[in-house]
Order: sequence, then structure tokens, then C-alpha cells
Amino acid sequence: MNKVLLFGGTGEGRALAEWMVARGIPHTVCVATEYGETLLPAGAEAHVGRMDSGEMEALMRAGGYSLAVDATHPYAVEVTEHIRAAAEAAGLPVLRLVRQSDGGELCRRAKDMAGAADMLEQMPGHVLLTTGSKELHHFARPGLAERCYPRVLPMADSLERCLTLGFPPKNIICMQGPFSRELNVALLRQYHIQTLVTKDTGGYGGFREKAEAAREAGCALLVVERPSRETGLTLEEIQKKLMEEENA
Repeated sequence: MNKVLLFGGTGEGRALAEWMVARGIPHTVCVATEYGETLLPAGAEAHVGRMDSGEMEALMRAGGYSLAVDATHPYAVEVTEHIRAAAEAAGLPVLRLVRQSDGGELCRRAKDMAGAADMLEQMPGHVLLTTGSKELHHFARPGLAERCYPRVLPMADSLERCLTLGFPPKNIICMQGPFSRELNVALLRQYHIQTLVTKDTGGYGGFREKAEAAREAGCALLVVERPSRETGLTLEEIQKKLMEEENA
């Protein structure tokens, strides 16, 4: 039976891993952190740790894989490039799992994080940042950081990053999703948020729940656009491909 190398770390990646476990498809799920490993379904084989393209290539060559699936975050452009380069060097076919966009939502849009921060400086009130901890430095500007409420994963490095950048401790929200519309609404109202900032993360990224919550709470929605428009397959299409490989 074919063995799949899955680069996960997203909701779709976990869903695909769970599906492969249920079908008995041999696989390895690559996640960047031990925390990511804890989110995987029982029975999933994990490879933990960040890798460059050379390390990815070595894993592809050594693991007896017939196929790689890139189910990394749509904003993790560099990681996707590394996966493609490694797969090409190793002669391994790779499928890109593309998250569907919810781009039709009525909202304000910024091309990147720095652009979003520029816009926020011209907008009043408290800001809920749901963009993750890695790019919070764009919002750590005097006069803006004090108004921001970053929502980050409950991990020591995420909290430390927020504190180092100067966000007030009382503003830091450490929580693990998924977040329902109701919980988002409660947070928006609790902290008197006037603008919610998010990436265009699609259904698995909780975009719809954020958009609906912003509408219900009467606050603005500021969306940071994806860095590029990708082509690829949906979760269902990749499952179909794997079943075809399994039955071949």
C-alpha cells in the first residue's frame, strides 16, 4: 500500500490525517511543534520539528513515500516553496491542498500585515488581532499596540513574544480554537472591540465565525489578503485521489 507524507498543521491537515487513520493508509504527518503533535488524531504517525528543504528532501527519500501532500497554511508561502523544491529534488509527486477562500465577505481589506497596521492607525478603538503571533511585530507601534488585543495560542513562546513586543499583559488573550461565533461575539463585547483583524483563512480557519461575530457585535472586519492565489485540490478531491491510488 502507498505511503503518504503529509505536511499538516492546519484543520484540513488534521482532517486528512484522521481520514487516513480510519482507512488504514500508511502515512506520516509533519508538524512544526510538539504542541501541533498533540492536536493530531490518535493513530497518526508524526514527524515533529521544523525542516528546511534539504531536510524535507532527506525525509522524502528515506521514508518510502509514494506521494506528498502539502496541507500547510495558505499564508505559509516559504514552507510551501520548500516542500515543492524538496519533492522535485526527491522525484516525489506532491499535491497541494488549497483552502477555499471566503473572500466575498463585505469588509475592509489590506494587502499585507504592514498595510493592515497602517489602516488601524487611522481607525478608532480597540482591536482584536487574530492573525497569529508570528507577525505581531507589524502592530507593535507606539499608540497602536496599547489598543490591540492579540489572541494567540496558549504557549509560552507566544505569550513571551507578545510581552516582548510591548502589548499590555491585560490585553493578551491566550486561547486554543476552534472558536464559535458565540465565543467570538463574547470576546468582542467583553473587550469593547471596534475592529477585528483576521487573515482570509477560509472555513477551516474560522473565518466565517469571525465575520458573523463582527457583524453581530457591530464592529469592523479588516481582512489581510492571501499572499498569492494558489491552484490545488480541495480536501475532498485529495481524498478521492488517495482512494484511486489505493485501488490502483
